[in-house]
Amino acid sequence: MSLPSRIEVREEGPREGFQFEQGEIPTERKLALIQALARTGLKRIQTVSFVDPRRVPGMADAELVCQGLPVAEGVAFGALWLNAKGFLRALVAPNLTIDGSVSVSASEVFGKRNQNRDREQDLAAAAGLMALYAEHRVPFARATIMAAFGCNFQGEVPVSAVLDRIEAILALAGGAGLQRPVVSLADTMAWATPRRIASVVGAVRDKWPDLELSLHLHDTRGLAMVNAWEGMRLGVTRFDAAIAGLGGCPFAKHAGAAGNLCTEDLALLCAESGVETGLDLEALIEAGRLAEAVVGHPLPGRVKQGGPLRH
Repeated sequence: MSLPSRIEVREEGPREGFQFEQGEIPTERKLALIQALARTGLKRIQTVSFVDPRRVPGMADAELVCQGLPVAEGVAFGALWLNAKGFLRALVAPNLTIDGSVSVSASEVFGKRNQNRDREQDLAAAAGLMALYAEHRVPFARATIMAAFGCNFQGEVPVSAVLDRIEAILALAGGAGLQRPVVSLADTMAWATPRRIASVVGAVRDKWPDLELSLHLHDTRGLAMVNAWEGMRLGVTRFDAAIAGLGGCPFAKHAGAAGNLCTEDLALLCAESGVETGLDLEALIEAGRLAEAVVGHPLPGRVKQGGPLRH
């Protein structure tokens, strides 16, 4: 298949990165990075997680970050939550665009470690959130299937488990009178390879040809960019990325840095491949360098060091 003419990039660096980093990052420094990202052409920026600060101390200031979010025309600032308590916190936080989402794990072992839920508990929690979205008239925008390509604890995750979770989520959404969401296939522990991308995306497309898909890729094993390329080749047009390669999953049992697909590196690849993103590469490079300064250590993104190609 040929590459798409355009893709949508959703920035996750502030949320993914600041929940993964060790040590405290001042709220004003988080906001400085978010403000820089809002000037790059990004349309959706995930800013915070509404989670238990005892488990994720980097998100203890979530409400303060929301209070300081800039006014940026055409930019939606979003947040993540994993349960009803988190959603209700987000609902009253200022300056956020509230789009309903649920996350379930294709790996039961990871689900137990990450959220202390098995499959049935995972789906029951998702159903509870969907009921809240219907009650509060919040659009159901996204369903994330975590560990969709493999798991550090379980090992191989069968494609059938991914299809099972998607089928269950779509049934629950229909029962709640909600629209069919975009389904995000998340490589939570960086097990994806082009072969696994093709296998999982192909199986989902075979069963639901019209289902909108997104890829959330981690670069722990250095394959995020080639996996994104394979996703584009297969017609996926929605990608999560993180400025400078920030982030990772704090519960994924990685020995080293576990960065995400790097926003500016993906933007360069697309620019040189004729795929539109609407992103300002120079502004992204500046934001990537700022991200590195904010966290105080080198980040894995390459283009912020090498710069753009000069034609």
